[in-house]
Amino acid sequence: MQWLEASTENCPVQRTLDVVGEKWTLLILRDAINGVRRFDDFHRHIGLSEAVLSDRLRKLVSSGVLKAVPYREAGSRSRNEYRLTRKGWDLWPVLMALSQWGEAYAVGPEGPVLDVRHADCGAPLRVVVECSADHSALTPGDVTARLGPGARLRP
Repeated sequence: MQWLEASTENCPVQRTLDVVGEKWTLLILRDAINGVRRFDDFHRHIGLSEAVLSDRLRKLVSSGVLKAVPYREAGSRSRNEYRLTRKGWDLWPVLMALSQWGEAYAVGPEGPVLDVRHADCGAPLRVVVECSADHSALTPGDVTARLGPGARLRP
């Protein structure tokens, strides 16, 4: 069986996009990584409608990417803060890779909004694909891709 004969129903990229593949979802994750926790702050900072924000937050909570933590300010009703779970924090490299690509190809002339650097030495971040054995950086020409155990014929 070849790639074009394989069903993509079980593809990890496709399944990931089912969870985080919408623009607003990625922007919510960007803000959550940068410390935004409350509905009103997401709403004000991202600028999407309350209905869309509610829907995206609900989906991220139900998929285990965010957890809703109740809080209550004096004189107000109980509300939720939204915090990244381990599953959510595992998306951090994906957001950093998108940011790296954007800085190279899509940022305005004034530069990026955030300057993310290594806290110890001050060097900028760089997202790379590496070999799990020797930790060497890899390019697409350095790898082979074979169908995995989850591959099935297209219907």
